[in-house]
Amino acid sequence: MACISSNMAVTTGACQIAAGQSDVVVAGGVDTMSDVPIRLSRGMRKSLLAANKKKTTSGKLSTILSGLRYFGLELPAISEFSTNETMGHSGDRLAATFGISRRDQDEYASRSHNLAHQAAEKGKLQDVLTVFAPGRSKPVTLDNGIRPSTPEQMSKLKPAFVKPHGTITAANASFLTDGASAALLMSEEKALSLGYTPKAYLKDFVYVSLDPKDQLLLGPAYATPLLLDRSGLTPKDIDVFEYHEAFAGQILANLQAMDSDWFAQEYMKRSSKLGRLPLEKFNTWGGSLSIGHPFGATGVRLVTTAANRLLDEDGSLAVVAACAAGGQGHALLLERYPK
Repeated sequence: MACISSNMAVTTGACQIAAGQSDVVVAGGVDTMSDVPIRLSRGMRKSLLAANKKKTTSGKLSTILSGLRYFGLELPAISEFSTNETMGHSGDRLAATFGISRRDQDEYASRSHNLAHQAAEKGKLQDVLTVFAPGRSKPVTLDNGIRPSTPEQMSKLKPAFVKPHGTITAANASFLTDGASAALLMSEEKALSLGYTPKAYLKDFVYVSLDPKDQLLLGPAYATPLLLDRSGLTPKDIDVFEYHEAFAGQILANLQAMDSDWFAQEYMKRSSKLGRLPLEKFNTWGGSLSIGHPFGATGVRLVTTAANRLLDEDGSLAVVAACAAGGQGHALLLERYPK
């Protein structure tokens, strides 16, 4: 499930606990984007498989040599498997559909980087930006790409996907990085019996599936209203919003969709819009644009950041949401554990 795979790990673990199948679950995910697999062409792979079935060395060599005409590498690309389109192209089209300008995207990206820098300076991202490395007794602070900057500085970058008139650049898109995440899940009774003080309750969650061609990155716009409706809540009841920032244009398009009566009635079959989420409660410690996006790890990073923000900001309820490959989306509701 790519970007929401560790969200799925969290909710699956919670369901196992609720069903009495597990007492304690460690849920998480990992991605090593600096060492991705590079495959041979399909024809070359077939030749190698055929060679493996040959009984003699000469037969193996002959089959391999005959397959050299297919020699070629399939270079890695962040593309949607169901459409073979890069997510950057999808993001550019989504931003254009909702009229999100390059300036809007650069301003949001600048916000993400500057807020992440402020949070890191105050020690609020220690669990995200530090690791214990082999052979070292003290944690190592990582360079996760936080670059405090202005929209004017970002405006100098060229489009990364749709050229020359695209609006997504290296500055207003999440960057790929290595990363791992984990969360410790258990019932309140079990946690207290083991001497742990819980941070938050997992109250509810939803998953959605959309058209991967035209709605690939709109998962939060669909999942958030469904989650809040199920819980009888409105955006005003939520203290913390923690959303995956695939692209600045994607985030702004989702915010605009949730504030659109037309979108609500045409696509959500709701009588009225959810409303615009307040930015003063939204990703106030930065997000994937500034911290990075190791696909398998991001989901738990969102959940733990939301729980930590509830404690730090003295909030009660948090909503986590993300889009993912295949037109998938997810939203999750956390409630702060009482003092």
